[in-house]
Amino acid sequence: MKTLKDVISLKFKTSESEGVIFHGEGQQGDYITLELKKAKLVLNLNLGINQLGSIFGHTSVTTGSLLDDHHWHSVIIERHGRNINLTLDRHMQHFRTNGEFDYLDLDYEITFGGMPFSGKPSSNSRKNFKGCMETINYNGNNITDLAKRKKLEPSNVGNLSFSCVEPHTVPVFFNATSYLEVPGRPSQDLFSVSFLFRTWNPNGLLLFSNFADDLGNAEIDINEGKVSVRINVTQVKKNRIDISS
Repeated sequence: MKTLKDVISLKFKTSESEGVIFHGEGQQGDYITLELKKAKLVLNLNLGINQLGSIFGHTSVTTGSLLDDHHWHSVIIERHGRNINLTLDRHMQHFRTNGEFDYLDLDYEITFGGMPFSGKPSSNSRKNFKGCMETINYNGNNITDLAKRKKLEPSNVGNLSFSCVEPHTVPVFFNATSYLEVPGRPSQDLFSVSFLFRTWNPNGLLLFSNFADDLGNAEIDINEGKVSVRINVTQVKKNRIDISS
């Protein structure tokens, strides 16, 4: 395919911070890759190089953050020549690609959910996408529907299930006045706690626990965007340990 215009759209959700969402490349040095890196969305695009290799066309744009939250995110890529609109969850970025070419020339397959191993270092170091996608549309073609009806020829649909498995974790939402109180475990030498959290607030108490027999307490809170751990022990001289990260 040699195209002047492209419109690619899809929705995805994942709990992984790395993964190739789709990839295509050609023999003229053209390529397009959409992937997650450190839970951010990265679009890599090159509309080709000349025979002398003097035209540097690689363009990379990053958008979004914390996209590994297992919520649906929508992506739209609109290209007209070197002009690109990249929209993530209704937030649009406009940019122009480097180089001098206007056409995207893809000789090989376009792959969704990963990229084939080509022997290049870039293909070996990239992880395949792990999660769910829906409403994949490539230049007017409903890829999701075609794959489900096995109308893509030639294609290699490997171990796909046309459903989205929800994670087994159960989130808890706290407002400014709510809290969760659970019974302690007396006569235990070990105090251990772990949890995941996400918040926009720079301050707040995450955990508080009194030790039995008036031995002290432990407190975990967010203070100006940093997590602080305070352990107070009443029966030793150096009775307080502070850790901030």
